[in-house]
Amino acid sequence: MTEDYKNKPESYWMEKLTPEQYRIVRQKGTERPFTGQYLNHKEDGTYTCVACDAPLFSSDTKFESGTGWPSFWDIVDEDTVERKTDLSHGMVRTEVLCKRCGAHLGHVFEDGPRPTGLRYCINSLSLSFELRKGD
Repeated sequence: MTEDYKNKPESYWMEKLTPEQYRIVRQKGTERPFTGQYLNHKEDGTYTCVACDAPLFSSDTKFESGTGWPSFWDIVDEDTVERKTDLSHGMVRTEVLCKRCGAHLGHVFEDGPRPTGLRYCINSLSLSFELRKGD
């Protein structure tokens, strides 16, 4: 049976996450551009949810967008990410959340590279990284 992360109390998240991670993933915050640990990260592997370890993005789809946040043109699996309309800050955007635990990851825009044309603009603080094991 899979753990039910979406019904965990806020006290669980406050204990599990650092204060900055909590601000991003539970309170829908944003890290300052060009400050995230994964912005210039080049290793091969999988970016996972910092809150529940769900696989989210492959290093194979990471690209330099110039926006100041790690950017990806695709997700690992359609079952890992949820999208919601975000009307905050006087804009209409599409928020990206971890489907397993509801963590706020960032936003997706339709100005990315081929083949998808998408740019998943993700906060480093919402991610962990698993190095790809050798073949």
